[in-house]
Order: sequence, then C-alpha cells, then structure tokens
Amino acid sequence: MQLRARGRFGRGLNSHLCRVKKPKNRFLRLWRKADAYYLVLSFGTRIPSCQASAGGAPIGAFTRVEASVGSNDQHAHPMKNIFMLYMPPGNMEAMVHYEDTIRKKVEPERIYAHVESSVRRKLEQTFDDRRIAVWGSRNSRPNRAKFDRMQEGDEVLIVEGDTIKLQGLVAAKTVNPALSHELWKNIDSEMTDGWDLVYFIANPREIGLPFTNLCRLLGYEETLRLRGFTAVAAERLEEFYSKYDDLYSILIAIKEGRAVVPVVDKEMIKPAEQSDKAEGSAGGDAGVDDKDDPSDHIKMQWTLLRMGKQAGEKVWAPRNDQSRITAAYRFTEFESTFAAGLDTQVRYVENIDVVWKAEYRIDAAFEIENSTSIYSGLLRFADLTMVAPNSSYPLFIVAPSERKSRVRDQLARPTFKHLRLSEKVRFLSYEKVREIDGFFGDSGQGLSAELINGKAERITV
Repeated sequence: MQLRARGRFGRGLNSHLCRVKKPKNRFLRLWRKADAYYLVLSFGTRIPSCQASAGGAPIGAFTRVEASVGSNDQHAHPMKNIFMLYMPPGNMEAMVHYEDTIRKKVEPERIYAHVESSVRRKLEQTFDDRRIAVWGSRNSRPNRAKFDRMQEGDEVLIVEGDTIKLQGLVAAKTVNPALSHELWKNIDSEMTDGWDLVYFIANPREIGLPFTNLCRLLGYEETLRLRGFTAVAAERLEEFYSKYDDLYSILIAIKEGRAVVPVVDKEMIKPAEQSDKAEGSAGGDAGVDDKDDPSDHIKMQWTLLRMGKQAGEKVWAPRNDQSRITAAYRFTEFESTFAAGLDTQVRYVENIDVVWKAEYRIDAAFEIENSTSIYSGLLRFADLTMVAPNSSYPLFIVAPSERKSRVRDQLARPTFKHLRLSEKVRFLSYEKVREIDGFFGDSGQGLSAELINGKAERITV
C-alpha cells in the first residue's frame, strides 16, 4: 500500500512513507476512517527524520495520508472491522426484534419510506426487491463512536449469551429515529429512546457456535464478557487478517470440525490472468485459444449467466468477455458493483469465466474449458484457494464430457494435490448444463448453486 501524507506536516513525512505494513514505532499507528488513512502520532513524540520540515516541533494528533493500491482501488482488500452485538439470554425485547427484522427480514417499502434517496439506491443495488435484514443500536456516545467507524462490507456478529448466533456484512447504515420507531417498539412503556443507529445486514447467516471459538481467533481471553455494542481493536484485526481469510468460512469450518487453514502471503501470488487461457502448459495439456472460435465458449458463458439470473443471483463475467457476450446474445445484466463488500480479493476472481454472487457473497465460480488448457482454469482456482483457503463456495470446471479425463490428469499434479484441489473443484459437463437448463426452462424456480453442485461430478485422484 503506497501512502502519502497531507496537512501541516505532510511534506516532511512523504519521503519516509514507503510501503507501510505494520509500523514498528509504538508511537506511530496507521488508522482507517471511511476511505481515508491516518498516521496517529502520540502528542509530544519527536520523529528525527521529520524535524527539518516540521521545524523541530513536536508532532501530534492526526496526520492524514492517502492510500493508493495499484491502478484500481477495487483490487484492494482493506482490513474489515468486526463488530459484536451482545443479546443477553432471555431478553424478550431483543428476541422479538431479532425474529422480526433479522430472521423474517423487512419488506423494502417499509424501509424506503424513511431513508434518504442515496441509502435507498444502495439498498436496491444490493438487495434488488428482496427483504432486508436490519438491526439497530442505542444512540449513546460510545455506540456512536463505533457506528461512525462502520463501513460497507464490515463484519457483524450477534452474540446471545455464550453463543455466536449470527454473522453478516454491513450493506449500509443510517442514523434514523423514524425508521427505528417503525421497526422496533420498546416493551417498557416508560422508555422513549429508540435504536436510532440503524444498519442493514447483507448475507445474514445463523452460526450457532460457542463464543469462546471467536475469542481464540481474535486473541481474547476465553472468559471475555461482552456488553452491548463492541468493536474489535485494530491491532487484533491486523493480527487476525494476517493469518486468516473469510470470517464466516472459518467459523463454519470450526463448527464442522474441519481444520482452519492459514492464508499465504498474498503479495507472493500473481493471479492467473485471463490471457493465460491462450497459453499451453506442461504435461500435454496445451490448448487452443477460444478466441479463434468463440461460439461454444461464449454460448456456455451466456447459458451459465442466464441460469444464474434465473436462480436469483447477481452474475459476473470478465470485462473483456462482456462485450462479446452482449454482441452475441444481447445479455447486459452483469453485476456493475462486483467488488463491493466482497469477502475475497477481487483480482483473484474477476477473470473467472462466470461468477454467481448473492449480495456480498460468492455462491459459485465456473471455469469453462471448451478447447483451452484445463491447467489454466485449475491454476486460477488454485490461486483462489491459496488466498481464501477456508471459503466454501463450489468451484466448477465446465467442459465437454470427453475432457473429464484431462481434468483428472491435471488434478493429479503434485501442486494441485498438495492444495487438495480435487476436494473443492467439481466437473460439470456441457451435457449436464444443458440438461439442467432444459429442465428449468424459463422459470428457474428451484434452481440454485446447491442444486448444480449436487449434479456435478466429484473427481477422485
């Protein structure tokens, strides 16, 4: 991450802000608020290398710095906040609110009547016309400080007693007494304060895991007792994200008794590019570039994209392919905000042939290998497995049935065997895709990533 300072002392700091990862100086910390980054310097602290431009005066308070990550900020994978919301066991008021606005969710029109147009646009973009999970906190000074830190894509955990009840991602937020009054009533008739700090939760999923597991992941004592609205401290977040990937997948892995796999250093992995498809590979799997005869490949992309829309998913194809698909089939319903809130670094998935996405969660990824190298598709999935080893969404190699033996041969490579890629990747034949598509026709009712995963073949090596 390249940083540049602004403000009174910015010029003196700029020459010393190279690639900031974890400041070693205990008086110097990197802090993020909204899309800005700050160097937090303790009052009275002198930094010798900055004294010339700062006139030798003590440096204090906040010095703002700008972050630049490559040429496109959507490739950044910023450190997400983790917020924990405590529900005392047996609290009738909290249980009623949870049932009404989290489990049952809320009709969009009830929300839209009370929010600004900018919030409405964001919710429509994220949820389409689906019901929306909503939660709120009292507008106290401590809660407001945490609420102000809350950003799109941040993690939210609702903890009831000693159990993690639910996990989700922040889609939007608003300070809104009118909406609070619409959604939640005080059981105590003498209480007039509402839950005015309102946040909308994407991909809410019930967990049912002992809270002590999260304590161990974040370095807390297992005896930690939550109170109300809590934000995980920056140094604990930094330590967590240096080791792990998607929080939800990790919690589910623990619940299912699977080992949690640490991530590798993402900077060491160069994502396989879309152009790699045209390249042959060792081991007799050299392919032909589909661009010479794109009809079958593009048609299968369009079929999977269309099926994804029928299944209620948002869909994505590489930008270089989108114009070709549109020209051939007049399909234009590609997800325009693919990067928003995503729990995986975008650069590792944006060149996969077809991706199904629900709100901020990837539901399925498809690599189509009509005549190209099977190896290149598996390599892209291998990259994804290394940077997000605990993710649980299905990965599919889609190809004519006669190419299944080639998929098996490539999965037997030592690198892919070491990653146990055969346990994550399934083979989906063209014939099976056409069979599923023909069965559902134009309705799509009952079509889902889970159904397709059940129809695909697992290949043992």
